Amino acid sequence: MAQGAGTVATVPLSDDAPPSPPPRDEPRPVRRARTTWRQALRKDWRLYSFVVLPVLFFLAFKYVPMIGNVIAFRRFRPGSNPLGDEWVGFYYFEMFIHNQQFWQVFWNTAILGLLTLAICFPLPIVLALMLNELRSRRFKKIVQTISYLPHFMSIVIVAGLVLQLTAVSGTVNQVVEAFGGDAIAFMQQPDWFRTIYVSSEVWQTVGWGTILYLAALTTIDDQLYEASRIDGANRWQQTWHITLPGIRPTMMVLLILNIGSFMAVGFEKVLLLQNPLIYSTADVISTYLYRVGIQSAQFSYGTAIGLFEAIIGLVLVLSANYASRRMVGASLW
Repeated sequence: MAQGAGTVATVPLSDDAPPSPPPRDEPRPVRRARTTWRQALRKDWRLYSFVVLPVLFFLAFKYVPMIGNVIAFRRFRPGSNPLGDEWVGFYYFEMFIHNQQFWQVFWNTAILGLLTLAICFPLPIVLALMLNELRSRRFKKIVQTISYLPHFMSIVIVAGLVLQLTAVSGTVNQVVEAFGGDAIAFMQQPDWFRTIYVSSEVWQTVGWGTILYLAALTTIDDQLYEASRIDGANRWQQTWHITLPGIRPTMMVLLILNIGSFMAVGFEKVLLLQNPLIYSTADVISTYLYRVGIQSAQFSYGTAIGLFEAIIGLVLVLSANYASRRMVGASLW
């Protein structure tokens, strides 16, 4: 229909057509340029240069030696092919699975690892909480220095001290005799080895283990403690509801790492403390592997045992990491 001058022509809309929404000015998403690894390397090459030596170290001493695990499935003879002469499959695995002596050292390792984990893991947390409650900074430094000192001592020195203290004429037996008891040959009786080993581990590692927990305690907001005091919370309630949840991620990461080394009981200390009289409780996988695989030159057999131990450690780490991520929300990856 024609309209007069000065009017705008309108187009009638159908009754069925919905009205068009008013136009909106929507911001367009900004596309970020993807940085390739070449560009990142060219830009920050000075920072990446610090990674070169650690990467070379791990390649040379960690990853390249993994190739040697193939001799667990091949028969190796000294002086011949470094990767073995002939394929034997799971022959060496079946050999130690059917070996009663291997299972004895396996359970010795599991028991020592479990005792070490159950005792040496929570004690640094307890010590860190106690040090955190101290108000005297001087006394706190003295306690930290005394507790850190054993960590810097050589394993040989620690083992020598343990042997001297537990000798028949040693300090421990002198104290026992002073109270009217009889001297005990501690290092000649298998039942005493686990107690002595775990005690020496506590003395040597607990103080040093508090460092990470003390660092984690400094990240907790002080306002949480002030608010809890206003609500009437005592020191125990503050520790239970604020301090422990604040260091829980650190606790879980260290627990996963400790579980991963569950089967790798300290080789040096056990080797220095053990003797044939206490093999029934003191012989672990690492010392058995050294004695059978290295000293007896059964390299393929020793490699099979080492690979079996490594697989157990890998399964434990993956399982602990998965359980921690599902239950607590903290994990290594």
